[in-house]
Amino acid sequence: MIPEILSAINIPGIDFGAESPEDVSTTLQLFFLLTVLSLAPGILIMMTSFTRIIIVLSFVRTGLGTQSMPPNQVLVGLALFLTFFIMSPIVVEMNETALQPYLDGDMVQQEALDTAIVPLKEFMAKNTREKDLALFFKYAELEKPDSIEEIPLTSLVPAFAISEMKTAFQIGFVIFIPFLIIDMVVASTLMAMGMMMLPPVMISLPFKILLFVLVDGWYLIIESLLVSF
Repeated sequence: MIPEILSAINIPGIDFGAESPEDVSTTLQLFFLLTVLSLAPGILIMMTSFTRIIIVLSFVRTGLGTQSMPPNQVLVGLALFLTFFIMSPIVVEMNETALQPYLDGDMVQQEALDTAIVPLKEFMAKNTREKDLALFFKYAELEKPDSIEEIPLTSLVPAFAISEMKTAFQIGFVIFIPFLIIDMVVASTLMAMGMMMLPPVMISLPFKILLFVLVDGWYLIIESLLVSF
């Protein structure tokens, strides 16, 4: 009874079979595309300017002491669009030198990948300290490369990440100084007035926001981030 009912129902199926080399190539391309999309968040965070930008913006919010203002969604959104702006020349170069020739059939897949990764390697190598890169070369027992193309991603990506974090913390330290001075002045004033029970943060917060607005702080922060790349 049940087999007869199932046979009467037209259930669509998915055929993973490939009858020609073209079908196999299309299947592999689709699999490769899905793999890249699944790794996209990691690529965005670890191989672009996103890490430095989001850390610096977080330092700004912490220095102001505004808790969750701006919200995390705003900071992440701003960091994403700044990342797209900074990385756009590299993406354009990757498209012109690798993606379009591959789509036109002038390159095979491996050659297109090797060509596409070169602009990204140049960007990461430019913003990576030699000391950080030498650390991973030392423990991997690799010889010093003659060109950027010879640097393996397994060493370049973590070296680039720690370099970006160090640079972001250096910028964050500079950002903290004026806010720290305001906190110290307010705390000293309250102590001299004998108002020890009044939290200094409540008094210093408006002054920090006022100072940040008067000097056009967001403009200066974004300008410093753009210049740093």
